[in-house]
Amino acid sequence: MTLLHYRPTADNVWQGRVDGDTPDVRRWHQVVRRVDISKDPLPVLHPGHKGIALLGFACDEGVRRNKGRTGAAEGPVALRKACAAFPVHFGAHILADAGDIVCDDGQLESAQEALSATVQHILQAGYLPLLLGGGHEIAFAHERGIRRHAGTKQLGIINFDAHFDLREPDAAGPSSGTGFWQTAQERREEGKPFHYLALGIQQNSNTPRLFQTADALGVEHLPASVFQLKYQERLIGAIKAFIQRNDQVYLTTCLDVFAAAYAPGVSATAYNGLIPDALFLDCFRTVLRSGKLAGADIAELNPTLDADQRTAKLAASLVFEIVMNYYATFAA
Repeated sequence: MTLLHYRPTADNVWQGRVDGDTPDVRRWHQVVRRVDISKDPLPVLHPGHKGIALLGFACDEGVRRNKGRTGAAEGPVALRKACAAFPVHFGAHILADAGDIVCDDGQLESAQEALSATVQHILQAGYLPLLLGGGHEIAFAHERGIRRHAGTKQLGIINFDAHFDLREPDAAGPSSGTGFWQTAQERREEGKPFHYLALGIQQNSNTPRLFQTADALGVEHLPASVFQLKYQERLIGAIKAFIQRNDQVYLTTCLDVFAAAYAPGVSATAYNGLIPDALFLDCFRTVLRSGKLAGADIAELNPTLDADQRTAKLAASLVFEIVMNYYATFAA
């Protein structure tokens, strides 16, 4: 597979403690299969086994255009390192690392097209794409790759985010804040419905026009203020109802949805964001255990702004949840 903007993962990224090489003590860095997909195919999946392919999007051009704080291009490497020491609880299922799509020349649109094509390649090989950002401009490209592979299947979008990301592109072009507006326009041109559920929206982070745009596009949304135990039934009910209306689900998580104490390493911190507690995990796992997950990503990890690797560790814990729940859902 010939790819523009492609870079395989370096040898020194997956490293960590070694307690032995028997199945009961292995860690992720011992079993992850690094693949240079510009030269080699992803490993063949045998019957009864599932595969997840990690793919980085080393890009923060969308954040720069959005006038945010750059640095998220370093997120994929930091996130891999934060995952390296996780224990292996998924048996013979395959966890592959397919490298990064890189945007270091300002050509965001070209990098997004490369990312979409690579997502299609991963799906065609039978793997779940699990993308590591990078700015939230990852979402437009990731969703487009899944949609192109899905064909006539209805693809729903679930976004944990403080922001709608429904702005129309300005003179600077598409950015980290325009992804779902772009997706809505593409779906309209294709004659496909736009099903989008945004969870964790902050009123102090979205203009009235964005709320109006969301209403005009039929976007379903729940604010950060309902992430309380007394609203648990409402939250889970809304997520389950949305999933039921779709054949497949694309899950994206922007780390700025969390409170700054837990996620200081993002472009736009939120003092009153979500707490990554049992309630949040219940909502998150509801999506992961639906059997309809077609792709997932973690966006906006900015290691240059992180404190004590708190954001990287939070992001890594979400990756762990995605991996474990996906494999459990499709256990042989």
